[in-house]
Amino acid sequence: MPTMTPAWRHDRIKVGCAGWSIPSRHAHLFGPGDSALARYATRFPVVEINSSFYRPHQPETYARWAATVPEGFRFCVKLPRNVSHERRLQDTGAALDAFFSQVRELGEKLGRLLLQLPPSLAYDARTASTFLRMLRRRTDVAIVCEPRHASWFTDDATGMLERHGIGRAAVDPAPVPDAAHPGADRSHSYWRWHGAPRIYYSEYDRDALRALAERVVRERGQGDAPWVIFDNTAQGFAIQNAAQMQDMVAA
Repeated sequence: MPTMTPAWRHDRIKVGCAGWSIPSRHAHLFGPGDSALARYATRFPVVEINSSFYRPHQPETYARWAATVPEGFRFCVKLPRNVSHERRLQDTGAALDAFFSQVRELGEKLGRLLLQLPPSLAYDARTASTFLRMLRRRTDVAIVCEPRHASWFTDDATGMLERHGIGRAAVDPAPVPDAAHPGADRSHSYWRWHGAPRIYYSEYDRDALRALAERVVRERGQGDAPWVIFDNTAQGFAIQNAAQMQDMVAA
């Protein structure tokens, strides 16, 4: 079993990336390891698995990933698009059962689940209530939702998420003003930074990172340490920005 690393001694904010690909120009930021994930885990304590949105992973794959990282490391797994984008939260029982039969192999290292909704999916109270009850019957893991339609930022929708113990992710760039701030269940706040102005591609400069870090500290709530996930991975800036942010919050 890998051991805990000195880079993890700061728990005020848990910083990581969407995926663990390490560009060669940033290899010096990491310790040795037998795989990219093992090397990634020498620096960062959390990671978001986005690939689960596009395709299922075998239970054995999740078990191998769990065995690769140290105690204390945590994964966030994104729910599949079959649930959120294709079925649009309806008739999802079989899809959820299949998903949980896979991710349960992460064991205690499954720290978050991410439900990202399509921009075209408006809030419907009956659909949301039915789906969230089904979801909660299957897991007590912390769940964060990233809605992208303005109707999900009303008091009614926020209350629905909160009643089911689900947080609303804070994102940058924000599709609506309230999306820049965590909402609903604040006991496990989650921040996703996609890169701005061009999502997935743009690098954050130090001034932008400092402002974002101050916002996280200011709005962290009373629960677990906030997670900050960099998703500007298209040109490898996520690793660099995450390392810079980690240094800022550790200072």
